[in-house]
Amino acid sequence: MDLVYNFLEKTICLNSKDIIVVGVSAGPDSMALLYILNKLREKIGFKIIVAHVNHNVRKESFEEEVFLKNYCDERNILFEKMIIEKYGDDNFHNEARNIRYNFYRSLINKYDANYLMTGHHGDDLIETVLMRIVRGSTLKGYSGFNKVVDMKTYKIVRPLIYTTKDELEKFDIENNIPYRVDKSNYKDVYTRNRYRKYILPTLKKEDKDVHRKFIKFSETLQEYDNFIEKVTKSVINDVYVDGIIKVDEFVKEDSLIQKRIIDHILATIYADDLIEIDNRHVSIVLKAIYSKKASIRYNLPNDYEVVKEYNKVYFKKVVDQLSTYDIELNEDCILPNGMHLKKIDSCDTDGNDILRLNSEDILLPLRVRTRKNGDKMIIKNMNQHKKISDIFIDSKIPLGVRDNYPIVVDSNDRIIWIPKVKKSKYNRRKNETCDIIYKCCWEEIIYE
Repeated sequence: MDLVYNFLEKTICLNSKDIIVVGVSAGPDSMALLYILNKLREKIGFKIIVAHVNHNVRKESFEEEVFLKNYCDERNILFEKMIIEKYGDDNFHNEARNIRYNFYRSLINKYDANYLMTGHHGDDLIETVLMRIVRGSTLKGYSGFNKVVDMKTYKIVRPLIYTTKDELEKFDIENNIPYRVDKSNYKDVYTRNRYRKYILPTLKKEDKDVHRKFIKFSETLQEYDNFIEKVTKSVINDVYVDGIIKVDEFVKEDSLIQKRIIDHILATIYADDLIEIDNRHVSIVLKAIYSKKASIRYNLPNDYEVVKEYNKVYFKKVVDQLSTYDIELNEDCILPNGMHLKKIDSCDTDGNDILRLNSEDILLPLRVRTRKNGDKMIIKNMNQHKKISDIFIDSKIPLGVRDNYPIVVDSNDRIIWIPKVKKSKYNRRKNETCDIIYKCCWEEIIYE
């Protein structure tokens, strides 16, 4: 395990001020990671918070929870748990993963942690890469997962990537590290288990250190991907504006950059359901963009469709019950159309993507809803009401986008702001007194 210790001490450079949330299932991999981190904690003095998710699908789950809590209590390690009471998705593993990472993020915020560490190892990387090659993915997807992911306010770190499952189990035995075994990991019904049981052993017969080759493969793809990402970010704001692809600008880009732009858009739209998307859907979007027809639409997973109207392409949710919404605007709100409204402390700009308010002028809390018949707003610098429908027409908002477009209102249902389109008389200029500032952008999501 020297590579793991060196990685944590010399590459990550852990110090006494660090706060680490570590995901622990009670299995051999995560228990080995917890053991290693606890040894380093004794030496360095950082803080550990164990995050355990009881998936509540096996009778052993509660025994594992008690076992892990006792292990942490005996070593004076903070223990946090959550129980998944209900699943609503057909894809169990995808939903469980999303719930886990939401739980991890909540603990990162609670403890102001700067690291999230998980027990993913070299065999996990091989399985992930192979599964995505067979299924089809993006360049980033084919690389598997990174050792370190910068999430801006914290980093996700996978210290065990240099090790294999066999090495970790041997390490547990040698160091008397207790763990529990999830028997569902041996069931052939799960795709990953089949790769683990039948494909990995064959590869390891060819080279027992084959995981190192996959690490190199992953790192090489990530280098290329980082370059493409840099180029994409430099052009995407000219091509994709307010949820609309500007076809005339899009077609000027290299085909590789075009596909990456679409990847970005679909990642925003599908968020936790990104597993539903593969190369076929990128091709469908491209087909719509390059269609010679003035108006055309194609279906996408989860009741979305991509719509082309002349030189504009956008994405629309077609399920009736999600076509309207009315939600409270909190400090950080991602809306059904992918728009992100975030409360900020200050801002130097004053465009329609920024809202400044004085709480004395309005009735809190603010809400975000879709439009209603007869909606009107007093626009900033005007002394009369204007219909929201006319504002949408003047602003050239596509017809298919209007019904789902967010409108910010106060608790008296007075329209305060149409994000990125128009501001009401209640908006304050940047040199005027205000105590509420919101910024609107299109959500950027990092998936690892």
